Amino acid sequence: MVDITVTAANVASGANAKVTHGTAGATITAGQVVYYDAASTAKWLLADTDSATSAVRVPQGIALNGASSGQPIAVQTDGQITIGATIAAGVAYYLSGTPGGICPVADVAADDYPAIIGIGVSTAILDINIVAPNVILV
Repeated sequence: MVDITVTAANVASGANAKVTHGTAGATITAGQVVYYDAASTAKWLLADTDSATSAVRVPQGIALNGASSGQPIAVQTDGQITIGATIAAGVAYYLSGTPGGICPVADVAADDYPAIIGIGVSTAILDINIVAPNVILV
């Protein structure tokens, strides 16, 4: 998969953003896709479309700031975000097989558990609307 290249310093929430706050359970960079590990750590961790663990394959938002394990983190769960990368309007973007990564729909592959992160609304803005059925693509 070819992930979009995010410049963390350019990630910013939009006016209609829904943001939640918590604690990072790993080193996370702004712009990475995360999930909340309610079952064991009660912390935010990097999501991954081809993880063997079901919960890891179900993204819940995009990190708005960088954090090391144990540090506070803000996570945007819905709404428009300046993603800090060049994207295409009208293209669906998915969770990738690189932990925390985002890839265009064209790079989703067999044996992935596809999870839509959002749709590009311009060359810089992604409209987050996560859909993660947790079903393998064959």
